[in-house]
Amino acid sequence: MNLLRNAKLDRRSFVRDLGLAAAAVPFLGGLPALNAAKARRTPQRIVFIFSPNGTVPPHFWPDAEGPHTAFKRILAPLEPFKDRVLTIQGLCNRVRGDGDGHMRGMSCLLTGIELFPGNIQGGSDTPAGWSSGPSIDQEMGRFLQSRPETKTRFATLDLGVAVPNRADPWTRWSYAGPNQPVAPVSDPYQVFERMFGQMKDQESLGSVLDGVREDLKRAGKKLGKEDRALLEKHTTFVREMEQDLKDARKQKLNRPAPSLEPGVGTDNDDMPRTSVMQSDLLVNAFANDMTRVASLQYTNSVGQARMKWIGVDEGHHSLSHDPDLNEGSQEKLVKINVWFAEQIAALAKKLQSTPEPNGDGTLLDHTTLLWTNELGKGNSHALENVPFVLIGGGLGFRSGRAVKMELTPHNRLWMSIAHAFGNEVKAFGNPKFCDKGALTLG
Repeated sequence: MNLLRNAKLDRRSFVRDLGLAAAAVPFLGGLPALNAAKARRTPQRIVFIFSPNGTVPPHFWPDAEGPHTAFKRILAPLEPFKDRVLTIQGLCNRVRGDGDGHMRGMSCLLTGIELFPGNIQGGSDTPAGWSSGPSIDQEMGRFLQSRPETKTRFATLDLGVAVPNRADPWTRWSYAGPNQPVAPVSDPYQVFERMFGQMKDQESLGSVLDGVREDLKRAGKKLGKEDRALLEKHTTFVREMEQDLKDARKQKLNRPAPSLEPGVGTDNDDMPRTSVMQSDLLVNAFANDMTRVASLQYTNSVGQARMKWIGVDEGHHSLSHDPDLNEGSQEKLVKINVWFAEQIAALAKKLQSTPEPNGDGTLLDHTTLLWTNELGKGNSHALENVPFVLIGGGLGFRSGRAVKMELTPHNRLWMSIAHAFGNEVKAFGNPKFCDKGALTLG
């Protein structure tokens, strides 16, 4: 029985050895046990949101520190949430080494650590490989999964909008670990299947387990001591999975699955509709406590989205390289960034209009949207003054204000995020950028 000889004895490999459809495997990664005490607590959540190619600083940053008054054009869509917005100016990606500015801007953004040497050539700089460490979103997902009271079905949900179907340091900002890029899912129908296709998987798995249980009984009569011990472990897995299935069938969704518009693709022209669908799925995942950490990636570093729906036919990255004196290009870049802000405002509105299942306010009260970019300014490839905007609540940061800092490593913000979730990291990413500790944002 080859099943008993599997060196990596865990549920996931066990199910694969049974020959179960691949769709069932992620479902088994975190079947939540029913826990009334857990359900009563209001969870903290965070969404890391990416848009590319820098911003237009004169139309983005507040003029002064302190309470927000009127936002400038790019942030104007967030005006309804002004009291819940925190802008942080002066944060810098200090990571250097291999790779061009876009590569390091993208793949070192959430990781805060250098890229490995590699053979992926970009711009005029040295070639590079993948990030040499995990990203803050994946780290927080792992941390929350390590505690029974915060464990959810998915450690993270990694969503995309028109992310190209290729893998390189310009298209990946989330990393499970060194050399482990995480691919965002840009197809909302695939996300839907992952979130709500579990009942079919439950039935398939239940049927397989019925047969396996009998096979294990028969095999036990013919095995020696060593193999019998392995058999006992597999039998335990079967019992645990059967219990998980019973618990999952008892669970009721706090919010029904959303209705998705049919026939929406994942290419450039479908970006507006894909954005709406992905945000609907994200809100639903939070309402049903399927996850507490998510990322939403709009296109990619050097992304060439052509936003014809707002009157911009040129590629985004090409426009971002035009000089500041080209007023036409600057105006189009403002329109592009306003559109991104509108998507984030729409997501915030959905969260604000969705009550917490336990009655403790709305989802936005306990969710932080963190919007950032791989560059501070596109035509200079600046890694200084990278945009960081936080919207919502739940982490204890004081909002409704603009903060200005002096060339501060962004690693310190990731430390603050980790601490707000109770993960008391001493450093994140390259430790040399963390010597002054986490930022004080309360």
